[in-house]
Amino acid sequence: MNDETQHPCFHCGLPVPEDINLQVEIRGQQRDMCCHGCQAVAEAIVAGGLESFYDHRTEPSQRPEELIPEQLQRLSLYDEKLVQESFVEVDEDDKRRASLILEGITCAACVWLNERHVRALDGVLNFDVNYSTHRARVEWDESRIQLSDILKAIAAIGYIAHPFDPGKQEEIQRKEKRLALRKMAIAGVGAMQVMMLAVALYSGEFYGMDEQMQGFMHWVSMFLTIPVVFYAGLGFFKNAWRDITHKQVGMDVPVSIAIGGAFGASVWSTVTGGTEVYFDSVCMFAFFLLASRYLEMGARHRAGQAAEALVRLLPATAARLSADGNEELVPVTELIAGDRVVVRPGETIPADGVLVEGVSSVDESLLTGESLPLVRKVGDRLVGGSLNVESPLVFEIDRVGEETVISGIVQLLERAQAEKPQIARLADRIAGWFVAAVLIIAALVATWWWMHDAQHAFAVTLSVLVVTCPCALSLATPVAITAATGTLTRLGLLATRGHAIETLAKATHVVFDKTGTLTKGRLELTRVVTLTDVSESTALDIAAALEARSEHPVARAISIKAGDPMPAGEIVSRPGEGVEGVVDGQRYRIGSLRFVSELGAVSAEQEEHGAAGIWLADEAGLVARFELSDELRKGAAEVIAALRELGVEPHLLSGDSREPVTRVAAELGISNVLFSASPDDKLAYVRRLQQQGKIVAMVGDGVNDAPVLAGADVSVAMGGGTELAHAAADLVVLSDHLSHLVSGFKVARRTLVIIRQNLLWALMYNIVALPLAASGMIAPWMAALGMSASSLVVVTNALRLRHTGNSQQTRAT
Repeated sequence: MNDETQHPCFHCGLPVPEDINLQVEIRGQQRDMCCHGCQAVAEAIVAGGLESFYDHRTEPSQRPEELIPEQLQRLSLYDEKLVQESFVEVDEDDKRRASLILEGITCAACVWLNERHVRALDGVLNFDVNYSTHRARVEWDESRIQLSDILKAIAAIGYIAHPFDPGKQEEIQRKEKRLALRKMAIAGVGAMQVMMLAVALYSGEFYGMDEQMQGFMHWVSMFLTIPVVFYAGLGFFKNAWRDITHKQVGMDVPVSIAIGGAFGASVWSTVTGGTEVYFDSVCMFAFFLLASRYLEMGARHRAGQAAEALVRLLPATAARLSADGNEELVPVTELIAGDRVVVRPGETIPADGVLVEGVSSVDESLLTGESLPLVRKVGDRLVGGSLNVESPLVFEIDRVGEETVISGIVQLLERAQAEKPQIARLADRIAGWFVAAVLIIAALVATWWWMHDAQHAFAVTLSVLVVTCPCALSLATPVAITAATGTLTRLGLLATRGHAIETLAKATHVVFDKTGTLTKGRLELTRVVTLTDVSESTALDIAAALEARSEHPVARAISIKAGDPMPAGEIVSRPGEGVEGVVDGQRYRIGSLRFVSELGAVSAEQEEHGAAGIWLADEAGLVARFELSDELRKGAAEVIAALRELGVEPHLLSGDSREPVTRVAAELGISNVLFSASPDDKLAYVRRLQQQGKIVAMVGDGVNDAPVLAGADVSVAMGGGTELAHAAADLVVLSDHLSHLVSGFKVARRTLVIIRQNLLWALMYNIVALPLAASGMIAPWMAALGMSASSLVVVTNALRLRHTGNSQQTRAT
């Protein structure tokens, strides 16, 4: 082949070698490629829906890497460790997690496509997308796949993904809203103009409009419909094509068939001088569908505001004290542990730390749901995002960035919103099968009408496709779950797992730990009883030495009363039972009587009554007993009574001795009690309930109850401080109000009711509307109105959960 007959590569412009026959279909035409590299890049661009790259380039690219659009090239920057520090979490196994924003999500089928596509990548451990917030949670193995590869894989199916940033999220939402509003406005104007012409055409059938005028109106209607179809409705066709190319059927497939088929048939009728046109139905369907999606988008944005509000709590700047005591205004991002910051009344605390100067009230309502400001004194902890109410404060920062309480809350909330409850997965599967069934039914309806009344076959089939669009079915669960999650967060009950709301709604028994859960967990040492010749102060010093490394409430109570701790070695902690170690050459144990008795021979008769018996023993026997008192949480009795009214049976499990446990149970009216219980005993208790078919919710302080929290069907931890960021529970009570737990049960049950109502409505609507449309009783424009109304009913019904939360909060306060 000589140079005159050689043709250039569509990508790089170089001549295509004679022995190469490589082609890629671009814009409906087969384009020649000069090498496999150019072919691979071109196919990636086409598959990603980025063909417009070719329209805007001014000259052929010289190298294959130059053929990739700029936004794809930039993705490799996200593999840099310095860049990842701001948004990637890394655990001890070097597994990485990040939150992403996905652009281009329009329906539940988009979520399904992204999840299936990304999960199939080697090295991706998990990938979940929240439809309401368009946020994804991805977990991957860095040794097998890079983050940029995941982002490019998402781009390859026509979506754009980038790390979550609150400002970027707002910008995307504003852009999404403007574009949706513009498309809806164009469709609305087009629909009004075409409907006016349609009314004239319908009237003309009765009053004898001549064919020339009728044809003129058809042409005018066609030109008015063109921007509606090819601008306002273009997204439907893009989504449908993307679904079909990936061998799946989303809800935009029947929508595109309906709009495209009706418009094409109408154009053919107009050009050939026919009398049947459907321009009015096309415009009405596009407008109603765009309007319902616009309203649904607004509801989705509002439903996801709880997490965004938390992210925006931190201020942009802070007044940092320099070494000479002068104030300097610096960005919050520059603060580090050890910095001292001044916070004046009305200002927001910029990070977590310890108060070193001043006394003031602090409002933590947006973080914990606590309605009243809390007094904070020197030595107390301050949480970033809370509001200083009264007096100037100086505090020392000890946690910034990902280590703060706000960051922990947001990460847990993201995880919960990314994970799907069982009922949501079921709804997604139903919607997928439903779309396929609709297409089959539409084909059968078209065949039947074509054989019996060909004149009305197209209109009837169009009505079937429009009226059965499964938008309501796909929206039934995600909008309700997101609204409920936001409501619970405002109440101070953080759902950290996707199944938490669904399982909490079904719980039949609730198991409480005692210390730190039903009681405040602020134990006070009231008495030291020595059982040998050891003095009280010495016994207290030995106990403090053993407990020096523990954060347990008992350890703190003992440490407060003791002096400087003695040195201790060989410390071994047994969760839920006590601590063993060597002090001054002697081996000791402190904890429950059963635990300490394993070290030295003692008898149960030696146990005396006390508010809470904590024992100290050496290898010779018991040394001392420490009596501690703990105050019940405010409203604990009312919470137990309220749970019983809801049909939930309360249980009390504790590692404490008989007397304090039975006393608390008697005060609260709990008859199901287990005392002196180890973590294994508690877990066995819960297992027995589950074997009886009970659904168990476990409420604990999250310190020593990890096994039983994990073993329960749904677990609730009393949050606070560093424990919150590492919570393994399904829900976390952010405040000290147990009443929020009752509100959680009510909101969860209400959520399940609303989801079932939504699913029932969506299914019943289609069951009723489908035969009416198939029989020719519903016109296409009526079908469009009915479909949109069905979606709005589902969204409006789900948003009632926001008002449910407000009423629950009012009663709690």
